[in-house]
Amino acid sequence: MKTRTIGRTGLAVTEYSFGTAPLGGLYRSCPRDLAMATLETAWEEGLRYYDTAPWYGFGRAERYVGDFLRDKPKASYVLSTKVGRVMVPVPDDKVPSYGFVDPLPFDVRYDYSYDGIMRCIELSYARLGLNLIDILYVHDIGVYTHGAERNAVYLRQLLDSGLKALAELKSSGTIKAFGLGVNEVPVCLDVMRQADLDCILLAGRYTLLDRSAVEDLLPLCEAKGTSLVVGGVFNSGILATGPVEGAHFDYMAATPEIADRVGAMAEIAGERGLPLAAPALQFPLEHPAVASVLLGTAKPESLRRNMALARMALPKDIYPAFEPHTLVAPPLGREAIRQ
Repeated sequence: MKTRTIGRTGLAVTEYSFGTAPLGGLYRSCPRDLAMATLETAWEEGLRYYDTAPWYGFGRAERYVGDFLRDKPKASYVLSTKVGRVMVPVPDDKVPSYGFVDPLPFDVRYDYSYDGIMRCIELSYARLGLNLIDILYVHDIGVYTHGAERNAVYLRQLLDSGLKALAELKSSGTIKAFGLGVNEVPVCLDVMRQADLDCILLAGRYTLLDRSAVEDLLPLCEAKGTSLVVGGVFNSGILATGPVEGAHFDYMAATPEIADRVGAMAEIAGERGLPLAAPALQFPLEHPAVASVLLGTAKPESLRRNMALARMALPKDIYPAFEPHTLVAPPLGREAIRQ
């Protein structure tokens, strides 16, 4: 599989990569044998960049990923995980779900400070059972997750001391790159105006349907040499399923306006003999600032199906037909509602 470089680091990642939130039991249980089978499928399909986080099953996904990669040559893959949530052990009857089924017995404490980030990576190394983490993302900082009041506190922690921890980890060789792992554009702009980031893992904001990153973030990434890793390319499913009953956009039921827009996109793809999911999956890689597209699943067959879509040849002129000005504009995302 082709590779692209993360920022100016020289670290090469495959154009498609594997996200492990579903391995942590997101919305449905993921037993160990299924997790290992899915990871093996990702390896067979040529994916060599694996992203995980303490948040995914409260450590379960990190354990699975570490066990899978432990016997692989270190130079053969790239691994990222995340900081900002410290996992705290709790009694079995006090374990929250937060959407994860059968998580490990922990709860979360947010901490984006120097000490919090150092504690997070120390615990991640222990859960992974590995001695190499390539990329570290600051996880879910922003109004989208925390609301404006709490995020002001967390953003100050990151800017005052958390970024110093990340810079020290990189300069010491403990990691090779760092950035943000978020679902919104505004916090990326806030941080990038005050610091240089190697990369941003951005979910759902640079897709066929949601172009939130286009106006300000992509030009800034190009100017500063910051790479994007794009997650959520199907916008919670609707770009894969089409505007069927029960389709979701941005983790919620799709509005009629969104369904209409996706319906128009599906017609455009269908006229060219394509499933909409194929151009949706390949779209982010059209931009030079994008290093990789992240695919997350806990089903080997789903991953094989998505990789077949990734390899599908597309007409060179297909993407102008999906430009937002030709379609009904979507409503504002959830982060705008929370501000």
